[in-house]
Amino acid sequence: MVAKITLQEFPPSSLAFLRFALASLFLVPFFLAQTKIVKIDKKDLPKLIGIGILIVTLNISFFFEGIKRTTAINASILTLIIPMLSVLLGWWFLKEKVYLINLLGVLLGLLGAAVTLGLMQIITGGFSSEVFLGNILIILASISWVAGAVLSRQMLKKYPSMIVTAIAFLVGTVTLALPAAKEYFQNPAWVNQVTFLGFVGLFYMTILSSISAYFLVEWGLAKTSVAVADLFQYIEPALASILAVLILSEQISWQFVIGAILIAIGVYLGTLAKEIHHRHKTHRG
Repeated sequence: MVAKITLQEFPPSSLAFLRFALASLFLVPFFLAQTKIVKIDKKDLPKLIGIGILIVTLNISFFFEGIKRTTAINASILTLIIPMLSVLLGWWFLKEKVYLINLLGVLLGLLGAAVTLGLMQIITGGFSSEVFLGNILIILASISWVAGAVLSRQMLKKYPSMIVTAIAFLVGTVTLALPAAKEYFQNPAWVNQVTFLGFVGLFYMTILSSISAYFLVEWGLAKTSVAVADLFQYIEPALASILAVLILSEQISWQFVIGAILIAIGVYLGTLAKEIHHRHKTHRG
């Protein structure tokens, strides 16, 4: 929701560039400290760069372009397909164990995403092409994030997460510089139109959504199990929906409610039920 408000004052590529350029500056001292302990193998650079392109450049570009066209409510619930995509990609590429109940959850989640996208409006011909495009871009953002996360699993076995994250931020900064420059030359006046609220949004996205989120996620996973941490995925869309209604005056449709319920059930069956089912089988054995 903060992104949607801030994008009213910043062009999308410019906002993304400034966000990760500032975040990279904050991470430089930690990155340099880590590289004194762990040396980066040159043969791993293509994969590390690929991670940055997927989880920063493509993910953020798709998300920002999508959130401009769709509602914050739709974006929040559609991002819940990320853990389900992780299950599928982990199954296909990492040969992780997946149970039938997990596949059922993925199918329910994808059906919920289709309903949220506007399946009924598409059938009846009464959908908004702009909102539909925005929803598709949000899903593409989720896909690029999951693909980058799968690729990063290999690198995280070899390098500290700080190194992987810092390189990803730097790659994002470099790759977003040209689109940001293009936006400036097309409309240099936007810089003078940014208000205090816009700078607050930029600061929030840099410090909290990028840097602090990384440290807090790592700290949280160290204090609790992955299954418990996954429960918090249900809180975000609920809070985002409430705030979107109160602050952005967005409306909650019946299609959204049905889609959200299907996705929530799908996320549970596709991810949390996987570990619960595994623990149950282990206990019986």
